[in-house]
Amino acid sequence: MAKKQKKAQSGGTPATVALTAAGVDFTVHSYDHDPSHPSYGEEAAEAMGVSPDRVFKTLVAEVDGALVVGVVPVAGSLDLKALAAAVGGKRAAMADPAFAERTTGYVRGGISPLGQRKKLPTVLDDSAGAHPTICVSAGRRGLEVELSPKDLAELTDAVLAPIGKG
Repeated sequence: MAKKQKKAQSGGTPATVALTAAGVDFTVHSYDHDPSHPSYGEEAAEAMGVSPDRVFKTLVAEVDGALVVGVVPVAGSLDLKALAAAVGGKRAAMADPAFAERTTGYVRGGISPLGQRKKLPTVLDDSAGAHPTICVSAGRRGLEVELSPKDLAELTDAVLAPIGKG
């Protein structure tokens, strides 16, 4: 069962530290991560009792050789062509997981769009605007942060575009 806590306590993740520093409202949800679960995002939605269209996954791709973050609902997938178009690129492919981990400072399944080691261009699926709050990784497996899509977009300088499919 997911546990809620307001704001980050000392020793939080870079994502929760960034949110606290920005002064935005957010809620941290923690749950026991099951390594055998086939999908990090669907596991988070199930554990929190939240619709999968409100839980967003953070995916790192390469667009014309540069890393870009795509944030899409866990219920679907990332449209790489749409991601490339959203940042004015031509070609996109998923980034090497080890390279994505080194660049963001987070492990796969726990990559947050917030508090990354190197701030990457970010595109948030425009479906996020249909919800008062959405959940994204708080920086480690079993930890999610819930905040308004507007705050997420502002803090990451995200472009909103239809990059999700399915």
